Amino acid sequence: MTKKSYNAEQLQDLVLQMMETELGGEQVYLAALQCAQNADLKKEWQGYLEETRMHQRTVRTLCEALGMDASAQTPSRKVVKHLGDSLVQAMQLALKSGTPTAAELTACECVVLAETKDHANWELLGQVAQAASGATAKALQDAYDKVQQDEQHHLYHTMGWCRELWIQSLGMPAVLPPPEEIKQVETAIGASRAEQQRTTLL
Repeated sequence: MTKKSYNAEQLQDLVLQMMETELGGEQVYLAALQCAQNADLKKEWQGYLEETRMHQRTVRTLCEALGMDASAQTPSRKVVKHLGDSLVQAMQLALKSGTPTAAELTACECVVLAETKDHANWELLGQVAQAASGATAKALQDAYDKVQQDEQHHLYHTMGWCRELWIQSLGMPAVLPPPEEIKQVETAIGASRAEQQRTTLL
């Protein structure tokens, strides 16, 4: 089978967006930890913060392998930074002007938004790894393999936290920690099943 082709210039743009997403992700988690009320959630996010810092190192290593400057700026990277800064500002606003519960919910939503972009970045990188060849393919696949499972965990588990904390705030029975956490969900299918089975855990 011949390898599929890909746009090398657009790959560079993706990798620089990934660098900015991981840098912004660190700031998002630092802000989210200030908003977290639930002790289990706080512990979870502290772990995600440390993993995000590791992901930054992984992207820098990838940049080196691809002959890229990890600090290079592009218009799309500036947009990614703006979005990340906006999420941090939203949490700071919620912390100052709302209740602790409202701030925690805002933080969950902001983390889900940040991790949705982060997860998409890594999935796209995995797609390019399959289309690339030689040293480039290896560098892309090595980076993807180091991070992909973490990204699944970050997104689907925080979505579960967000849902259950919202349910609790609405005065209904919630599953805390969420079923995604209890069942150690790592895939979209697993997350869907965990949500469908949540009532059996009440």
